Amino acid sequence: MSRYLLKNATIVNEGKKFAGDVLIVGERIEKIGSGLSDATAAVIDLSGKILIPGMIDDQVHFREPGLTYKADIFTESRAAVAGGITSFMEMPNTKPTTTSQKLLQEKYYIGGNSSLANYSFFMGATNDNLEEVLRTNPETVCGIKIFMGSSTGNMLVDNEKTLTGIFSKSNMLIATHCEDEMTVRKNLEAAKEKYGDQIPPEMHPVIRNEEACYLSSSLAVSLAKKYDTRLHILHISTAKETALFDNSIPLEKKKITAEACIHHLWFCDEDYKTKGNWIKWNPAVKSKTDRAGIWAAINENRIDILATDHAPHTVEEKKQNYSSAPSGGPLVQHAVLAILEKVKEGLITLEKAVEKMAHAPAICFRIKERGFIREGYFADLVIVDPGASFSVIDNPILSKCGWSPFDDVTFSHSIHTTFVNGKPVYSNGKIIEQSSGKRLLFSPQN
Repeated sequence: MSRYLLKNATIVNEGKKFAGDVLIVGERIEKIGSGLSDATAAVIDLSGKILIPGMIDDQVHFREPGLTYKADIFTESRAAVAGGITSFMEMPNTKPTTTSQKLLQEKYYIGGNSSLANYSFFMGATNDNLEEVLRTNPETVCGIKIFMGSSTGNMLVDNEKTLTGIFSKSNMLIATHCEDEMTVRKNLEAAKEKYGDQIPPEMHPVIRNEEACYLSSSLAVSLAKKYDTRLHILHISTAKETALFDNSIPLEKKKITAEACIHHLWFCDEDYKTKGNWIKWNPAVKSKTDRAGIWAAINENRIDILATDHAPHTVEEKKQNYSSAPSGGPLVQHAVLAILEKVKEGLITLEKAVEKMAHAPAICFRIKERGFIREGYFADLVIVDPGASFSVIDNPILSKCGWSPFDDVTFSHSIHTTFVNGKPVYSNGKIIEQSSGKRLLFSPQN
């Protein structure tokens, strides 16, 4: 059984920052304190470094099965642990889509054999698989995903009867992508009339506008309130939507929660002029005002979680014209560093950033024994070096797609070491362990 003693760290955990030591025995944190010693442990001196719980990313697209020319669970979990993400929850819009219990279990088999990070996979809803959805086990699956807007394959759920059935009968967390399909189609047709086949990328937030997002998000909230459903709305992109969420009660008691993603917090619509399709996501990156509104909602606890929506595509795909280029981009390798940069800029405290990246996902999804630096919990830990900068262009891109929207950025911090289940899986720029991830387990929702 491996033993590691992390000495002299600046520990950031549960709203506090303090100097201390952490003893890891096997997969778990054995002891937290000061002046700890263990003659049998490998000692790592963390003087000048920061120790945080690993990020739990509740929204990624790792493309396996069926789209593995873009990415796969092995390659993207490598990128994730290199970026300080120790657990992920992956979306069902693969090929085939994960819309049956059989296909869901096949994905878990792949994860168990190849993931360096801990993993869970969403069960996907369609207009015609309600019975399959309701068979999902809430103790072993993170949630049900509903695309209330256009998506891969047949995963758009726009049938009122189906939506009512899922919201009224599910005993699980429902995660939604919210964009009103009819509004998006109307705006796209208007753009085609004006530009033909040469729609500029700057039109993306006009096509997928505030109205499309708010109509769909407010519908999801109204359904959740009507049926007392556990709802989690993904990737909020507008300031207007943030008013839908409450901060008057603790997260563990909330029935309706929300997430913000790195790209909506970093970029704005002015960046389309230089970044073009490289920052084309759904929902779209919008205005500076929207970005500021999302930051305010995070700090005021109306938005609960920070995530990536990591969704890689090949360089060739993204180089196509706007209408043909797919939406999405790789983010897991640089997400924690991007948030730490915003800490340095004063947009969020380090304690709040750790809360939103690690504690809140664990609470929101009721993940067992992860997301905190606590004795007895799994040792999913990240050592951050605030004295070593990280230039994206000068370091390997570990996502299979081989590019990053941050290719022109040098971050002021770097990820020194990532532990997953007590094992160092990434250290000093190298992946050093294989298939260390475990399936996430959950306490059922009320």
